[in-house]
Amino acid sequence: MVFIIPSLRVLVVAGAVLALSACAFPDRDYHLVPDADVIKVQLENGQWVAIPPQCASLHQDALRGPFDNRAKLAFGCATYTNLANSVARPRDLVAPNPYAGHQPDAAASAVTRYRENKTTPIQKSNTTSMSGS
Repeated sequence: MVFIIPSLRVLVVAGAVLALSACAFPDRDYHLVPDADVIKVQLENGQWVAIPPQCASLHQDALRGPFDNRAKLAFGCATYTNLANSVARPRDLVAPNPYAGHQPDAAASAVTRYRENKTTPIQKSNTTSMSGS
């Protein structure tokens, strides 16, 4: 009987750890998040322009009951609107440039210069300060 209690404690602790670890890493469910295709990219006056999505088209009615009076949610609307407004080259959303690869020689020479103390010092700059008088 004395040996059963310590093993029972071990089982309870192990079970608690497993149960809590399942709570820490829940499965992610992305089926309600729209694709990046909601951002339209078109050519206007010779410039590629990213047009953010209409948030009304992203409303998810599947989560709402027939008598649900809560506000509709447009998952991904803010994310894709911010992306469309901040992307530097909108054409990259449609046809991105191919990855040119890494440059290990340049990285290795930078490390070598640092180790040999042959780095270029930072240039001094002339700044002006404005006093609030």
